[in-house]
Amino acid sequence: MALIESVSGSASRDAAASIQAGRPSARTLEILHTLVGFDTVSRNSNLGLIEWVRDELAKLGVVSRLSWDADRRKANLFATLGDGRAPGIVLSGHTDVVPVDGQDWHSDPFKVTERDGKLFGRGTADMKGYIASALAAAPAILHANLPSAVHFALSYDEEVGCFGVHELIKDLQEAGIQPAGCIVGEPTLMQPVVSHKGTWRLRCCFRGREAHSAMPTHGVNAVEYAAQLVVFMREVAARFVREEPRDEGFPVPFSTIQTTTIAGGTAQNIVPNLCELTVDLRTMPGTSFDALHSQIRAFAAQLDAQMKRESPETGCEVEFLAGVPAFVVDDTAPIVNYARRLARTQGAGKVTFGTEAGIFSQAGIPTVIIGPGSIDDAHRPDEFVSLQQLADCDTFMQRMIESKFDWR
Repeated sequence: MALIESVSGSASRDAAASIQAGRPSARTLEILHTLVGFDTVSRNSNLGLIEWVRDELAKLGVVSRLSWDADRRKANLFATLGDGRAPGIVLSGHTDVVPVDGQDWHSDPFKVTERDGKLFGRGTADMKGYIASALAAAPAILHANLPSAVHFALSYDEEVGCFGVHELIKDLQEAGIQPAGCIVGEPTLMQPVVSHKGTWRLRCCFRGREAHSAMPTHGVNAVEYAAQLVVFMREVAARFVREEPRDEGFPVPFSTIQTTTIAGGTAQNIVPNLCELTVDLRTMPGTSFDALHSQIRAFAAQLDAQMKRESPETGCEVEFLAGVPAFVVDDTAPIVNYARRLARTQGAGKVTFGTEAGIFSQAGIPTVIIGPGSIDDAHRPDEFVSLQQLADCDTFMQRMIESKFDWR
């Protein structure tokens, strides 16, 4: 503990001086540089980052739990600071980032570059800035001798369907660990977020029969059947615009359906025998994805029957790819009021993008979303988080420690 005390004391003084100057602490910046340097695009392993965090926490005497994907190429990390104490708040972030392929970056996306008061690099906003700030606070958290534990939760594959967090929560449940609350640090400009839409993805595959385009009656046109499904989904989306009760707290105040990719056909003079499309659905809290999914599958079944009447080997299938449930927490919930108090704000917003918050909430863990940076600056070339936002997050962490994480 003596080592932790000496480290945390000097770190706290350095952090306070930096934050007063509108900059994050030197330790937060150092950790962010390291985290961004790990290429954790979702198609890649995240083990380098996870093992680095595990080893850094081990230097402080903190033991980490790892839970793995099926191939053991990726892992979640769950670490308890204050082991043996009552379960406390989880500081949660995902370690994977979106690809940079085809994007026009003005600096190396996997190296933090500072210019014009901003820190550029893939994941700086979404959401390695938050993770860096939380990890930088670890010595001070341990030094504070809090009445309850504080937990770090780092997940894999959030960007492709929030797959990792399910394994993390399953592992906690099997171990009998039930955290008291959770703060998911997605980029919200350090403003509490109390609700987001559900996010769901489908793949629809149409198998037709090839023929010369001069003899279309000898074939089954997979592209044209796929187009019928696209038109049907546009009609359903239009009904949401006309009929669904609106919540103006969301930037887009109704549920949406989009055909996001489509591919089919091989040549201009061949009746296409294959067409595949993907669909993105964003459902308002209270709107049933299951009912919407059933509508789409029912219409696809009609198309499948029509295709088979033309040729038995043809047809279409709808495949569920991934889903993130909608999230909603009462605006007056203690965890929300706590986030407001720490952020020095009276507001609380709603967002259209999905997060792991709904999954923590479904596991019975009171949850709020708040973190540095803007979602508008994520996923794009030259992603960035401002120095001021990261400094504000450091301040948020300091206030949590000073409050002894007492949120109820």
